[in-house]
Order: sequence, then C-alpha cells, then structure tokens
Amino acid sequence: MSAPEGNQYWKLAHDFKKPKRYQPDELLQQAREYAEWCEINPLYELKVFGTGVQIKVPKMRAMTIEGFCLFCNMAKSTWYEYEKNKEYSDIISYVRDLFYSQKLEGSAADLLNPNIIARELGLTDKSENKQSGPIKIIVSYEEGPAGGNPLEISEGPIPVE
Repeated sequence: MSAPEGNQYWKLAHDFKKPKRYQPDELLQQAREYAEWCEINPLYELKVFGTGVQIKVPKMRAMTIEGFCLFCNMAKSTWYEYEKNKEYSDIISYVRDLFYSQKLEGSAADLLNPNIIARELGLTDKSENKQSGPIKIIVSYEEGPAGGNPLEISEGPIPVE
C-alpha cells in the first residue's frame, strides 16, 4: 500500500543529517584507547634460530588512521568529515601528530620498517640526475693482434659508414 497522493510525510522528518558518532572529547578518548590498544596488542614475528628454536618476538604496531577508524567502528569518510569541521580541528591535529610521532620514532629506533614508514609519512629522499648536452660514449674493441680501435658514439642516430 503506497502513501496517499498529496501526502506531506516529508514534513515529519526534522533533520536528514546523521548525528555525529563521536563528540570531540569522545574522539580524543577513543584515540587514547586506540594508542593503548596498539601498545598492549603488538604484532608478532616468528624468529627461527640455527638450532631450530622458534620464538615469537613482539613488534611495535604502527598507529594509522585506517586502524583507528576500524578500532572505532567508523568509516574513513566519517574521519574526513570530522577533518572539515572546525569543532574537531584541534583533536584531528592532535591525533594525526600522535600517529606521525609514533611511526617516526618507531622507525628511527628500528622497531618499525623504516622504508614503509618513510613512504607513509612522505619522507622520501629525492635525488635528481640531470644531464645537459649530448652524451658521448667511447667503446673500444679489439680487432686482431694489433690492438684496439676506438669507436665514438653520440646520442641520436648512429652514422653508418
């Protein structure tokens, strides 16, 4: 059975916006609980020694925005919405700084993989090699017992003789 024609049921809805999952202070509390959870729930690496002995070694768990969202049962899109809200800006900044610091310090102490963390934090070494002008390569080859005959090659098409 459908609604009668000309109904105004839409007026019964007060607000179509979904209420915030967390208030700013609750989000901060969740971040602290996530940090504590990461500390007491490390990842484990299985080390095998020459004697055949196997030991599980605890490894630091990196704190991430994705991990935090999963911990809070919150979509990443909700996190992005919080980022746009001025009411949450200080908390979002604090949480980002906390995660950044933990990853940077963990990788500096070799508790986390420095290469992966450097990429995640945008800390890549960029080196640029620029060559101006044509490149000359000298290749020598031996032809019989008389010795070498240098051959000069420059960038571009190779002249045929």
